[in-house]
Amino acid sequence: MDHKLKVAVIIAAMNASATITRAIISALADQNVAEVIVVDDASSDDTAAVARAADDGSNRLTVLVQPVNAGPAAARNRAVDASSSPLIAVLDADDFLLPGRFDALLAEDEWDFAADDILFVPADRALDPLPTITADKRPASTLGAAGFIDGNISRRGRSRGEIGFLKPVMRRSFLEAHGLRYREQLRLGEDYEFYVRALLAGARYKVVHHCGYAAVVRADSLSGRHRTEDLRLLWQADLALLALPMDPDVRGALERHAGHIRKRYELRRFLDEKAADGLVRAGIAGLSRPRTLPGIASGIASDKLETLLRRLDRRPAELPRHRQLSEGWRVG
Repeated sequence: MDHKLKVAVIIAAMNASATITRAIISALADQNVAEVIVVDDASSDDTAAVARAADDGSNRLTVLVQPVNAGPAAARNRAVDASSSPLIAVLDADDFLLPGRFDALLAEDEWDFAADDILFVPADRALDPLPTITADKRPASTLGAAGFIDGNISRRGRSRGEIGFLKPVMRRSFLEAHGLRYREQLRLGEDYEFYVRALLAGARYKVVHHCGYAAVVRADSLSGRHRTEDLRLLWQADLALLALPMDPDVRGALERHAGHIRKRYELRRFLDEKAADGLVRAGIAGLSRPRTLPGIASGIASDKLETLLRRLDRRPAELPRHRQLSEGWRVG
């Protein structure tokens, strides 16, 4: 372990005045954190002022404000460029870090990206005392490109798993050597696309089985309010990735992900057309795109079946989690 390594925690924030304080305090509490860079993405509330008020006097906090809303990718790029530490860690504005996170990650060697397990916290319990998390003695595992991509494909009736939620620490030297930054046109899946490009460039991605990141699960999260255009752009990003050289197993996983995103996009486009023009015209438009019909039909059928099962079961929809620690809390 190199004790001279220090971490820049970057936080993209929009209308996060209710949660940003805890995020900042949790980052500043870690002795390995050299700087915390908050980028307020043109919030309509007082996110920037609340963030500045969370300063602990150590001169490690910087708060920047975007002149116009440009999305999380642009905010993260600005934070990366404004920071100088050799390690970069992404923290979402409504999440927080658990004590000892970076000690555990920095104890590992030979990685370019290093992530850890996640504690999923229901939003209505975000201020409750944390549960006791049993130490996991398993050795760190390595995550390859194919496994990462497959882990980002959601499946009906099954949790996506923790891979799509991982927040790795990244070596700045690797990002600079490969010219890596987030694709700013993406407002959905920008982190997924970024990590895939890193893995295709040869990044060594380790997962340390220590729980150091707390993700607050909200029904109204930004990722749950994506636009039809966001899905189209993510699908197009997959197609652009497929133009790069890669092993056959990685190509197969990427083709599966692209097909999955395309089906979601085509279903959303059909529902938009139905809302705007009515079922008949939307149906006629769908018939003009015959390749999209199976995805639209299966998507509608799955949505209706899922809704019916929830009503019969009378339980809330399952959140993407893994093993339960105690009532209401789970860890990835």
